Amino acid sequence: MIILVILIPSVAGILSTLLPFRKRAHWEIFLECAVILNSILVWYLLLHHSSSTFLLAHFTGDLSISFKVDGMGMVFAGLVSALWPCATLYAFEYMTKEEHEKVFFLFYTVTYGITLGIALAANLLTMYFFYELLTLVTVPLVMHTLTREAILASRKYLYYSLGGAAFAFIGMIMIIVYGTTNEFVLGGILDPAKIGSRTNILLFVYVMAFMGFGVKAALCPFNSWLPQAGVAPTPVTALLHAVAVVKAGAFAILRLTYYCFGTEFLRGTWAQTVVLLLTMFTIVYGCSRAIKETHLKRRLAYSTISNLSYILFGAALMTPLGMVGALSHLVFHAVIKISSFFCAGAIIHQTERNYVHELDGMGYRMPCVFGIFTVSALSLMGVPGLAGFISKWNLASAAVESGNVVAYFGIACLLLSALLTAIYMLTIVARAFFPVKGFDYSTLQGIKDPNWKMLLPLFVFTFFMIAFGIYSQPLTDFFCTVAGM
Repeated sequence: MIILVILIPSVAGILSTLLPFRKRAHWEIFLECAVILNSILVWYLLLHHSSSTFLLAHFTGDLSISFKVDGMGMVFAGLVSALWPCATLYAFEYMTKEEHEKVFFLFYTVTYGITLGIALAANLLTMYFFYELLTLVTVPLVMHTLTREAILASRKYLYYSLGGAAFAFIGMIMIIVYGTTNEFVLGGILDPAKIGSRTNILLFVYVMAFMGFGVKAALCPFNSWLPQAGVAPTPVTALLHAVAVVKAGAFAILRLTYYCFGTEFLRGTWAQTVVLLLTMFTIVYGCSRAIKETHLKRRLAYSTISNLSYILFGAALMTPLGMVGALSHLVFHAVIKISSFFCAGAIIHQTERNYVHELDGMGYRMPCVFGIFTVSALSLMGVPGLAGFISKWNLASAAVESGNVVAYFGIACLLLSALLTAIYMLTIVARAFFPVKGFDYSTLQGIKDPNWKMLLPLFVFTFFMIAFGIYSQPLTDFFCTVAGM
């Protein structure tokens, strides 16, 4: 079953370019059904999983490509499979104005299967293998428009990702050499008898691997690729910023910290202090740059840079509650950010306007889109009653509970980030609904909300932002179980 859910999207993507569909609607139905079927199979797998490991290929010694469903994998796989059908439906409408649709959806659908491979990997080698594949299949998506900007952005994304993976590879080698097993184990797999006097070397390698996987998670100073990748079509940028790529980086860091090196080995060391400071700086840096940015998608990109380091901050706390906070924000931020990016995409699709100062008065012409964007903005700020509040509360609680003096400064960073988020998000809302006095609404003639293919996913995301904000206890309890609490 595990291999099936990884292969179905890849096969469906390839067939969508080869089969002779008579109508575009038939092609859309084929792809959407394939994605929905795969998501159903993923959820069946998660709800009826066993603790056994599926071995796909064995190389030498303990090196193998193998898969397993555990708590951490369930969170990421469940998130990806829940969001992908909505994202695909949205992409159908958005891509009607773009060229090379079939090539786009080939890579877009294959990316679904590759991301599931990362989520369901049983060991670091398997996760690393699919992590590299994720880079290769998303580069064509970034450069889809084939403009000069898109080509330069794809090159930068490729160089940064491959460079980061090289640092992560060093961490993988050290884990294999000094580990007791090849599989992920909560608490870590390092063998104290093998480590001996090499503690500082391993701590240095951990920081290198943290920063290596942190490239995809847009950790400072390796984040400049993310805003530049905004030249890609909005379904791609939403994919990069909310679901697959950046969350794969954060997920890999959680695996590295809690399941490979282990928090007992890392907590209280200089390595923990270094990664905490990096995440705290990135939180504030991303928000600060978002305020200054006037391009709508790039503003949201800098917001993503900040919010991804919320997840990394939770991981760097190296406590069970820190892991709960990280998982909370991994899930809730994905829903919030894909909603805000899809709102931005709907605006661009309907109006071909890309800058914040061009949005004056548009809230009255596109009430559904800007209403949903407002909910996303409030949730991202952490307003009580919405999903963003829950994850930020869990992270702040974890920082207090950790007893780490550096983490207390992290709470201040979270509060400052909330203030800056209110500024850069509500500025957009205020322009849309409260333009300057005497604004000429005739300049918005013909602008309206998009059709149901775009609006339905947005309403679904809005429902979950509110539902998780009002009643998130069952999900939080599951995160506590995953963290071993």
